[in-house]
Amino acid sequence: MRIYLAGPDVFRPDARAHGQRLKAACARHGHEGLFPLDEPVTHAASPDAARAIYRANLALLERADVVMANLAPFRGQEPDSGTAFEIGYAAARGKPVWAYADDTRPLAQRVATGTDAQGRPVDAGGHLVENFGLGLNLMLACSVTLVRGGPDDCLQAIAAAHAASPSHQESS
Repeated sequence: MRIYLAGPDVFRPDARAHGQRLKAACARHGHEGLFPLDEPVTHAASPDAARAIYRANLALLERADVVMANLAPFRGQEPDSGTAFEIGYAAARGKPVWAYADDTRPLAQRVATGTDAQGRPVDAGGHLVENFGLGLNLMLACSVTLVRGGPDDCLQAIAAAHAASPSHQESS
């Protein structure tokens, strides 16, 4: 199985080395990891470079059988917006999406700083916070299988689900 490794990990100072670690973890589970930085990309900061990265990432997503996404908060309280796009793209293409985060408590518990006049949770800016008991915004939470922990925890959950699936049992 080819697994697209989505997440803000491409912005880490050690992004390429981290990508290799993620791919090695996939290999330990018998899968091929596809990391966005696998494709050669120019480092020139231009709209043309951005479009090339976009096309390369979509091509990797198309090759993938499954997406595994790092949904830990990035640059704030929410997951990376590029990762959210990749999840939406994969979901629209009918690809299973697995995701991981260290904190999977309900969004209202993690983000709310108070309540409004009706007792609904609000954030520091006074905006309503979803209160469905989900660990993410409903559009993400309803399109992924969320695992508490890191990439290895997620890969173990994928392996367990794959082993338990009727189609896998029939072909074993």
